[in-house]
Amino acid sequence: MGDYSNMSAYYDAIMTSGYYDYQRIVDQLLQPCFPEDLLEIGCGTGLILEEIAKRNTDIPITGIDLTQSMLDIAHDRLQSYPNIALSLQNITTLQLNRQFQMAFSYGGVWYFVIDQDKEPMLVSHLYSESDNHAGLRCLADHISPQGHLLLGTQGPHFNYETTITNGMQYSQVIEPSEFGFTKHYYLKDCTQRVMAQTVQYRIYGFQDALELLASYGLHYEASDLSAEQLFIRFKKC
Repeated sequence: MGDYSNMSAYYDAIMTSGYYDYQRIVDQLLQPCFPEDLLEIGCGTGLILEEIAKRNTDIPITGIDLTQSMLDIAHDRLQSYPNIALSLQNITTLQLNRQFQMAFSYGGVWYFVIDQDKEPMLVSHLYSESDNHAGLRCLADHISPQGHLLLGTQGPHFNYETTITNGMQYSQVIEPSEFGFTKHYYLKDCTQRVMAQTVQYRIYGFQDALELLASYGLHYEASDLSAEQLFIRFKKC
């Protein structure tokens, strides 16, 4: 799974430069109501958790991530919210000794890409098949019976370059690979490259993804698959 240590110092500037709409993400995540407790898989620097906590400081919320430097930033951001716990975890060996009514990932370990009339694809930060099975097995063990898993949706990936809020130039380059694609992230300050990060992603077709998730008791709840829908829901049965 990709470690984002190289990107962590610049992550907030990139993500808040129009990459994600955090209020809209949380609006949809919390429909129709707040869960009793909540787990974010791949919480990064805590931007989504902060938006959730602003709306409810009572429910227990846990965020996990593989990158310690990301969690260090999240800890500073979220220290005024005692209902939030952060944990350095690899999803393939996840061990929190509890279950949650809802788990979610938006651009974290797993997410879906929706591209107009094409079949949705599951994108995984776990490139190996065995790691995906291990990760979903561990995740399912941490979701309560009749609980839900929400996986975020995004548009297709493509090469581009843009100026972010700190004035630096962010760019990304996509290359196909045997089981998915490799994504290169770059950041330049004037002509000097200050950040380079490379992550490998695995891709599953929609039906293969549904079968993979169902094999661990996580069953697709038929829903709108348009670009307006930011999450695809699964129920643990």
